[in-house]
Amino acid sequence: MVICFPFQNKHPKGSSLYQKDSHFWYLHFLQMKESLLLCHIIPSLSGAAATHPNPKESRRKLRRSEGFLFNPSSSIFSEAFSFFSRMGQTFGCLQVDQSNAVVKEHFGRYDSVMEPGCHCVPWCFGYRAAGTLSLRVQPIDVRCETKTKDNVFVTVVASIQYRVLAEKASDAFYKLSNTKSQIQSYVFDVIRASVPRLTLDAAFEQKNDIAKAVEEELEKAMSAYGLEIVQTLIVDIEPDTHVKRAMNEINAAARLRVAANEKAEAEKILQIKKAEGEAESKYLSGLGIARQRQAIVDGLRDSVLAFSENVPGTTAKDIMDMVLVTQYFDTMKEIGSSSKSSAVFIPHGPGAVKDIASQIREGLLQASSVEHA
Repeated sequence: MVICFPFQNKHPKGSSLYQKDSHFWYLHFLQMKESLLLCHIIPSLSGAAATHPNPKESRRKLRRSEGFLFNPSSSIFSEAFSFFSRMGQTFGCLQVDQSNAVVKEHFGRYDSVMEPGCHCVPWCFGYRAAGTLSLRVQPIDVRCETKTKDNVFVTVVASIQYRVLAEKASDAFYKLSNTKSQIQSYVFDVIRASVPRLTLDAAFEQKNDIAKAVEEELEKAMSAYGLEIVQTLIVDIEPDTHVKRAMNEINAAARLRVAANEKAEAEKILQIKKAEGEAESKYLSGLGIARQRQAIVDGLRDSVLAFSENVPGTTAKDIMDMVLVTQYFDTMKEIGSSSKSSAVFIPHGPGAVKDIASQIREGLLQASSVEHA
């Protein structure tokens, strides 16, 4: 409410006091309870604009003052809105916000639940708003310490999401004094009854089963109080720090053992493959040597036969002695051509060839005589 009135100018015309007193003053009326409280005074230059030394500056100040007065973001507008809200409550009007429910009582007795919107609560007839309930989903985190079947103490962290049912808002308001404490009690009871039957590894594996058991128990118990359990989650299972370290060491040792086994298996496979390769190589080398000797024998036989036919009067013994002499000189040539060859010195005169031949012949004859005996 704005009241505008002029002051009567009693000062000499043209003086600074005259210019001030010739202004109009806007008085902003903010609050009325038992008397008027004048809280804001804004000078207006509408009546004295002509006499002001700078009329444009006077009008600019006037527009600034009016904008400050009627701007919704200004503190004056906020105070005015708050004032009218209190006036509405004074006359029995109540606003209920969205996703909320307000319990109305009549002389201390439950009357009804007011949904979002504007409602009439005539306090002069004994009606009043007893309290407000939020219909939004609300989370609550519960930390419960318990023991597993293998005597490991763990902290189970459960997250419960619940909300108040609009049709049972009165039960939620009157039957429970501390909703979160009641939910925590039921969660403690279920977790401490379920986890001790499981080992630590099984507890980690059956988190969903534990959460389902907690949710079923809460739904059964809290439905009578007008609460709906939306979701129950087992967020974490925290063993003791020393237990965590021991579990990590066990896991690391097991992985090292597996790695060692795999490494040994790899080395075993390498050795087997290497031995198989060497055996195959020696087998093929033996086949080559056997074929080489067979070829040498065949060549010698053909040479002896050809020499006997072309040179009359020669015997097989003479031809073999000549072949041995030829091989002897070939061997000496190979030893002399290589600077790094290892040699065993034996009597190496040309006459020694005959001795070697006789020794070989005697060895063959002795072997054949042993076989006949």
